[in-house]
Amino acid sequence: MSSIAKESLPMSSLLRRRLPLRLLGSAALLVAATVSLAGCGVNYASNDSVPPGDYHTRFPVAVAEAPTALDVYPTGGALDQQSIDNIRAFAQRYREFGDGRIVILAPASERGRDARVIDQIRRALAGSGLRGYVSVGSYPAANPNHDSPVRLVFQGLKATVQGQCGVWPTDLASGGSIDGWKNDSYPNFGCATQSTLAAQVADPRDLVQSRASGPGDVTMRLRAIGDVRDGKDPGTEWTIKNTPIGQVGGGS
Repeated sequence: MSSIAKESLPMSSLLRRRLPLRLLGSAALLVAATVSLAGCGVNYASNDSVPPGDYHTRFPVAVAEAPTALDVYPTGGALDQQSIDNIRAFAQRYREFGDGRIVILAPASERGRDARVIDQIRRALAGSGLRGYVSVGSYPAANPNHDSPVRLVFQGLKATVQGQCGVWPTDLASGGSIDGWKNDSYPNFGCATQSTLAAQVADPRDLVQSRASGPGDVTMRLRAIGDVRDGKDPGTEWTIKNTPIGQVGGGS
């Protein structure tokens, strides 16, 4: 009878008998904390389009017809050797990828002062083999208080980034919204890297197609075949000599 009576007791009575009061208090606090935090949840559901996460997709490098420019800063009213070397390299790039004419643009307010510089640029281009491909014009100086360069421009094949850097439509700190909680890359991420790659590539066509393979090294092939016939290892033996770090740079 005693066992039957215990089983017929309500569950709350059994819990009070079997669980210490300390555990019951901890459980009550846990339930209260869970209920209070339930109202702090954030709904991340959104119908907004998800921006592409890969910066190669957001800022693709394209090969297209675009202007290539060189700014020349005269020193003492004339061109120094560094400027002349830059003009010759500019002429070489025009021969490789340029089309049409090279335009020399002087600041509109200083065109008379730069007449000597324009003549030196013409002679430097002619010395590089470009005769009859040059015209002269002017452009409005952006700030009269700054030294405005003489600009050389031609139209030709060039690697460019399809997008504008320096655009910040949202706050990176996202202090007043939950945009920064989504772990997305910020809008400008990758733009500088892609722009630098496009500016540094020597041949823009290398970004869209591979080059033809060069001729094989016949001497190396014959040596390898001869080693195989003689039962030798055709691989190249590399000798590596480790130098103590204390001797690098002439240290003792």
